[in-house]
Amino acid sequence: MVRIIISGILIVSGLLALGIATIGIFRFSTMLNRIHVASKCDTLGALLVLSGLIIMSGINVFSLKLFLVIVFLWLCNPAASHLIARSEVRTNPNLDLICDFVDKTNPSVASDTAK
Repeated sequence: MVRIIISGILIVSGLLALGIATIGIFRFSTMLNRIHVASKCDTLGALLVLSGLIIMSGINVFSLKLFLVIVFLWLCNPAASHLIARSEVRTNPNLDLICDFVDKTNPSVASDTAK
């Protein structure tokens, strides 16, 4: 009974984090803000839901598979979000009009802003 309650709390918390991410994606105006909220909340939400499923299923082969999915998401989701944000910084010529940032990928731009 305790295992079901703990897993239910984790699953509901994960769904809440995923719901907040969905609202954040629609509320924020710039691509960098959207990718930030999506990467953080999606990773947290998926980890909480999968952790709840692991606790609900107990110790077996299925929970090992779910743990491997957690490890994969934990490693790949932030890296993929970083690459998407980096490509937005490199390809959007109007980004300096809507965001205050220092472009460390282009040294000439960083030296111009330091003057």
